[in-house]
Amino acid sequence: MSTQLTPIDPPQMANSPAFAQGMVVPAGPLLFVGGQNGIDGEGKLLKGLAAQTEQALRNVKAVLAEAGTSPEHVAKLTIFLTAGVNPNEAYAASAAEWPHRTAVTVVTVTMSRPGVLVEIEAVAAIPA
Repeated sequence: MSTQLTPIDPPQMANSPAFAQGMVVPAGPLLFVGGQNGIDGEGKLLKGLAAQTEQALRNVKAVLAEAGTSPEHVAKLTIFLTAGVNPNEAYAASAAEWPHRTAVTVVTVTMSRPGVLVEIEAVAAIPA
């Protein structure tokens, strides 16, 4: 059985090179990555949306690796941004850390910790 995810992009919808409208995930174990933000391994919150976005994605990738999977097996990212930040800055910062097409939802919220500008969750398949 293949462990490759399949993007779903209906022809009547806009197509994006950055994200898919949906993802088919093969049957098997799934990993749900809890919200990761821009806190480094020392527990320090990085400054600025770009730095926090990059660190949050590195944290997601660390959880994926520990579970035996990788970004190309991520079906869904949910990105929570603090109200008032420029989402284009977060998108630009994510390009270096996340070059994979993934189904993505971006939501503006009030964060539970002062200074946190972004939090990212993921759902990934764990290959056999």
